[in-house]
Amino acid sequence: MTTETELSLLSEVSYRDREITSPRLRGLLALLVGDLRRGRSTARLVEGLWPDEQPENPTKALQVLVSRARAQLGAEVIVSTSTGYRLSLSEDRVDASAVLLSASASARASRAGDHAAALADAEAGLALWEGPPGDDTGFGDPVGELRVERASTYRSLVRARALALSRLGRRAEAFEPLSDVARERPRDEEVLLELLRCEAETAGPSAALDRYEAYRRSLRDELGSDPGAELQAMHWRLLEGTAPVVRHGVAQEPNRLLGRDEDIAAVANLLRTSRVTSIVGPGGLGKTRLAHAVSRQAEQRIVYVVALAGVFTDDDVASEVAATLGVGDARRAAMGRLANTTDTLAGIVDTLGPGPVLLVLDNCEHVIRGVVELVGALVSMTQGVRVLTTSRAPLGLSSESVYRLPELNPTTTVELFGQRATAARPGVDLPAEVVEDLCRRLDGLPLAVELAAARVRVMSVAEIARALDDRFSLLRGGPRDAPERHHTLRAVVDWSWNLLEPGEQAAMRALSVFPSGFTAEAARYLLGDRDGDALEILENLVDQSLLKVSDSPSGTRIRMLETVREFSTAERDAAGETDRVVDGFLAWARDFGLTHHESPFGTDPASSAAVVPAERARKRNMVCTTVRNPGPNPTAPLLLRWIRDLAAGSRHRVSPVQRLAEWIRPWRAHDRRSRSLSPVVPPSGARSSSSRHAVPNVRGQYT
Repeated sequence: MTTETELSLLSEVSYRDREITSPRLRGLLALLVGDLRRGRSTARLVEGLWPDEQPENPTKALQVLVSRARAQLGAEVIVSTSTGYRLSLSEDRVDASAVLLSASASARASRAGDHAAALADAEAGLALWEGPPGDDTGFGDPVGELRVERASTYRSLVRARALALSRLGRRAEAFEPLSDVARERPRDEEVLLELLRCEAETAGPSAALDRYEAYRRSLRDELGSDPGAELQAMHWRLLEGTAPVVRHGVAQEPNRLLGRDEDIAAVANLLRTSRVTSIVGPGGLGKTRLAHAVSRQAEQRIVYVVALAGVFTDDDVASEVAATLGVGDARRAAMGRLANTTDTLAGIVDTLGPGPVLLVLDNCEHVIRGVVELVGALVSMTQGVRVLTTSRAPLGLSSESVYRLPELNPTTTVELFGQRATAARPGVDLPAEVVEDLCRRLDGLPLAVELAAARVRVMSVAEIARALDDRFSLLRGGPRDAPERHHTLRAVVDWSWNLLEPGEQAAMRALSVFPSGFTAEAARYLLGDRDGDALEILENLVDQSLLKVSDSPSGTRIRMLETVREFSTAERDAAGETDRVVDGFLAWARDFGLTHHESPFGTDPASSAAVVPAERARKRNMVCTTVRNPGPNPTAPLLLRWIRDLAAGSRHRVSPVQRLAEWIRPWRAHDRRSRSLSPVVPPSGARSSSSRHAVPNVRGQYT
């Protein structure tokens, strides 16, 4: 929920950031906010504004006060009603009302089990205060009375935030606010339940058991009753939990994990319903860190994390898992050695036991066949074992649920950049617009953001943004404690590239010519799909997280992250394929244009209403590519028409388009049809605020 309000009363009294100092005017606004929808009667306003001694003519005095308020705030802010006055502002524009909306939204989200939303709404509401409510008595002061009323809402939001933090698994963060709430509300068993969970995880089951026992005794002594059923069930779980919890290989956070609360909750839910869950996404997206975050709060008492990045063959996967679990040492004591793969698998199953156990296999993509074989066997041979994998491609097992980890959203990307840049150089200047523009170009990849932020040691943000044109030279030199493959952005992409078959690499080199995405049909055209293999290649590249699929009004579209596209383009240039690929792209553009240019004027204009605008970026790229080498060219007949389209879609002056038309002029001699296209170019200096005014109608010029 938004925290941008116009009228503030909770911490200061101001309207659109202008402080209101008049006590009577402040009181008038507070009284009107008390019943924002219906307003207040004249009698109620007079009573609230002059509680001790009313003026000689109270109605007239109120009218004068309202006139002053309208003069200061705007005539439309206070409107007259049949009985008095009311504010014209909506509830979300007044902080004292917006907090009630936030509290209600947080409660609804909590009841629905959406704890990330509950947390966001609670924090949005708390942000409307500049700090905890003060000591206003409220007696005789409408502003003070309003603040006293809303203080209870503040406390409810603090409670909602603390509960949501715990339910999202952020137990260390939740412990202190839950303790504060429990002191204020000692009989709130919902709070106590979450506090026991946090204490068990942060201080150990014994501390949580002591707290439970103290509560049980006080309840018995004061009320003669016992704790509720949920608390008693928690008590039994704590008693069982005095046995050691195994978290083998689970790393703690070096710093706060940003923007992944919903992802953690989603993966945790999949682990409850699926034997195998795979976190899938491109390199540098944070799959490993997310897996460790899920492992720290896993419901299973025993968790093993096995890193497979250093395993080089499929045959070594089971041996690496066995070594991490200590199977080799245990079996040697009994048998002297692990005789073969069967013994290795049997040892793993024996060590994992009946469960519940969570086995995390990290970085599976380069040994995926070995992982599939092992995980398939574990699923069939055990009952209480859950498997969580991280990979750039799914395993493809029937028992698997795939969670495709999304890129960070723009807000979180900017927050992460600011956090890491400030850590690298405290006090560094972070101009908001430049940072936002830079972060938009980093594909929402946490690794790319962190590598870019590290450059503030020696560069300004603007310099980093300019240098991002060569991102693979810029984004290198990550933290010393990061894996070697995460020290440069090139190494991250290169890891995925080397897992591709030669035909898949060739497809990536070719498809990188498309700016901002393409359709499967366009890809098949460019790849010369004579054998019908293009769709299979596309599916494999999607599985490898090198292509992303999305639905749009024009149909299904496929795109590369800009990082992957730049890498593929460089590989294409190095392979000497650029001329051939560009020729293929121009041929596709020509055929696309000839297919669709008449559609808007034909019997089925709807067929191109979404398709043609979706290809605007491809048109622009085709025009710019072609004009670099003027001469005989079969695409010339379409260029002026497409320039017309681009001009019509621009909000700027079209003089650059006019210049493109001049560059294309030499081609007219090479194609008879191009001579009829000259009217589509607007006069030099013409504006293109709408296609109707900027470009003459060209219906029928291609017939």
